[in-house]
Amino acid sequence: MHAADTWADSSTGTGTGAGPRRIVVVGGGIAGLAAAHRLLTRDSGGPAPRVTVLEASDRVGGKLLAGEIEGARVDLGAESMLARRPEAVGLAREVGLGDLLQPPATATASLWTGGALRPMPKGHVMGVPGDPAALSGVLSAEALRRIEQDRELPPTAIGEDVAVGRYVADRLGREVVDRLVEPLLGGVYAGDAYRISMRAAVPQLFDAARAHTSLLEAVRDIQGRVAANPATGPVFQGIAGGVGTLPLAVADAVRARGGEILTGTPVTELRRVTDTPDPAPEPRALWRVVTPGRVLHADAVVLAVPAPAAARLLTVEAPAAAAELSAVEYASMALITLAYRRPDATLPEGSGFLVPPVDGHTIKASTFASQKWGWIAEENPGLHVVRTSVGRYGDERDIGREDAELVALSRHDLRAASGLSAAPVAARVTRWHDGLPQYPVGHHARVARVREHVAKLPGLAVCGAVYEGVGIPACVASAYAAVDLIAPEGAPAG
Repeated sequence: MHAADTWADSSTGTGTGAGPRRIVVVGGGIAGLAAAHRLLTRDSGGPAPRVTVLEASDRVGGKLLAGEIEGARVDLGAESMLARRPEAVGLAREVGLGDLLQPPATATASLWTGGALRPMPKGHVMGVPGDPAALSGVLSAEALRRIEQDRELPPTAIGEDVAVGRYVADRLGREVVDRLVEPLLGGVYAGDAYRISMRAAVPQLFDAARAHTSLLEAVRDIQGRVAANPATGPVFQGIAGGVGTLPLAVADAVRARGGEILTGTPVTELRRVTDTPDPAPEPRALWRVVTPGRVLHADAVVLAVPAPAAARLLTVEAPAAAAELSAVEYASMALITLAYRRPDATLPEGSGFLVPPVDGHTIKASTFASQKWGWIAEENPGLHVVRTSVGRYGDERDIGREDAELVALSRHDLRAASGLSAAPVAARVTRWHDGLPQYPVGHHARVARVREHVAKLPGLAVCGAVYEGVGIPACVASAYAAVDLIAPEGAPAG
């Protein structure tokens, strides 16, 4: 037997009495926490709702994780936020982290390709150039000549969606994809460019490509519009102490406003309950949320969990949405964090480098964290902190290796790429199994179908990385959209 939650009305067991709305958020990652914070801070036209966040794991934060190595505070998950979107930096300011926001100390990155670190080309949109000359030194002469053929080629069909890699290869040749698009997209999605949806992953390129026969012209169109309306401020922001401190600060803000956050509390069942008060012109739909030790009844539920968990919970009430979510695939990866004594190690300039998978190396990228983030260097003047990543969709064989082997493989590739031969004084391996949802061709349409099915259930909304983007701002934006659905601003709270 599950203990009845105190929300439930003692006579009916459905909790439909007067008072603040009762809302359950399932999932304590950044999307779920952002939804809870929004619910408690916005004007709902009445008393603030009673909000409970249920998180299955023993901590909040999801893929954002603050940690340390050799006494240095570092991120063991995502390390930066896109600042050109307002949602993530805005949330950071709302929860008291505004003074800790910092742009990268250097944004100069490299590509490890052709046996050397080469400056990352400029003048491209996710690796797709507007001018082939921008890729000189990275691509072969033959590949540069192939790019020029784009202007004479007949139109390439795009339709409702197309894979980024396939379309770019058709227009500009495979080498552009293999040496530029793949490592750049892989850094965001840990995916395969030849499967990733252009509409979902690079929507501005998708729209421009539909409007132009030449892909080069499409990119130049994007670049021209950007030049005509230049953005101000940094492209990315970090947080002193690590981006992993953001969910902790949001959780503290939720609790300070009366919200409840329960970790180690998986949801095992989600069902609708129909209560008909007497008198009542129509039934009122409520939700029953079951956990191993507690049953909660709520007026509304926000599902902020990965696709497999959402599919399991929606199987009864929204089987069509559950079927769509069950088909979503994920990529797994590992982050290897290494600490070096500065006198023993010399790093190349810049923030790090990307690695084209076609070159056959183990690591897919490396970040010189203590050079990229000024706060790490200031707090730890005697250390260099370096991160490498291993694994992506369809190439996860290395994830299962022992920690020591992953460290050794990372050191081997770092030495080959940058000459870093010193032994680290500390190492940490963080595995992210099923860490990033994949956005294959048709993902945009799949998300639309999920939302259509869920919309038929009053008081239910979904949010998170699977829907509108894997970045932190996109996750926060999806949380805000979910709140707007179940608790429109200015609507009565009771």
